[in-house]
Amino acid sequence: MTAELIDGKAIAAKVRSEIAEGVEKLIAAGGTRPGLATVLVGEDPASHTYVRAKRKACAEVGIESFGNELPADTPQAEVLALVEKLNADPAVHGILMQLPLPDHIDEETMLNAISLDKDVDGFHPVNIGKLGMKGREPSFVPCTPDGCMRLLEEAGAIFEGANAVVLGRSNIVGLPASMLLLKRNATLTICHSRTQNIAEVCRSADILIAAVGRPEMVKADWMKPGAYVIDVGINNKWLEHAADKEYACDDCNDHFIAHRQDESEKGGRRVVGYLHEPSGKSYSKEHAPAYLPDDGTIKLFRKYKLVGDVDFDEVNAVAGHLTPVPGGVGPMTIAMLVRNTLRGAEKAAAA
Repeated sequence: MTAELIDGKAIAAKVRSEIAEGVEKLIAAGGTRPGLATVLVGEDPASHTYVRAKRKACAEVGIESFGNELPADTPQAEVLALVEKLNADPAVHGILMQLPLPDHIDEETMLNAISLDKDVDGFHPVNIGKLGMKGREPSFVPCTPDGCMRLLEEAGAIFEGANAVVLGRSNIVGLPASMLLLKRNATLTICHSRTQNIAEVCRSADILIAAVGRPEMVKADWMKPGAYVIDVGINNKWLEHAADKEYACDDCNDHFIAHRQDESEKGGRRVVGYLHEPSGKSYSKEHAPAYLPDDGTIKLFRKYKLVGDVDFDEVNAVAGHLTPVPGGVGPMTIAMLVRNTLRGAEKAAAA
């Protein structure tokens, strides 16, 4: 007996279809086409990838996107001025400040500057405060926790009276997910790094949301048979490779494990260093010279796979419903962001 998989890709596609219908309905009623503005400061590759995915999702459902990409050394005052401009732009119904920001820019200041009516990430303190209060509803709910709740709904979870355990207390996932479960009348326990007997606590859970950032931490003996398990974690698990060896970076003497480039490998590789074979000099990726000679320089790789905070193979044999990684929570985060943008446009039209 194995768990029933909660297919985040399929459910996210369903949400996007609902959004596309909502956009058409809004425009047919004389409303403005929803618009999402993204603000990206710096050259972080992962951030650029995330922003591209969000803009692509907007295009698929008929939402306009406005990209704002700034150099990493942009002064905080200039970023604030951009946010204020977007706050005042009637074509913009949602503002996404892509995190992390460069060190010289204060994250809290930036998030507080975004209008409550355009805070589609749901991170403004007022939105978070309303989320935690009885009888109050925030303008927007943080996207990943909101996606978790939709996954549980689609899987048939019953919230009222259920024992719910959330692993992790981050502002982005753990805390808002906990508040959403309380709003559904679940009996809630939050586990964190100081929790005693954490496996025993998890065994009481009818619903478990794992968002702690530790690869494959949750094991089968942590599970109540038949539990609903949402795995929010996205971690790189390094795998052994027959050709792995240890290299020392000539620039800083850091040691790293890698193997030479092998074109037969189909994915699951990450560049972690370089080797200049004629000289025998090796460089870790973080300390590679700005210019590497083309002649004789090869890439050094490690093999990895993406895993969640839940040991999928173990827990799959005990849980009743389980999200995979990848293909579970990830697609839902972007879908809920786009849905929040539509809601912002609907509220603007009703004002």
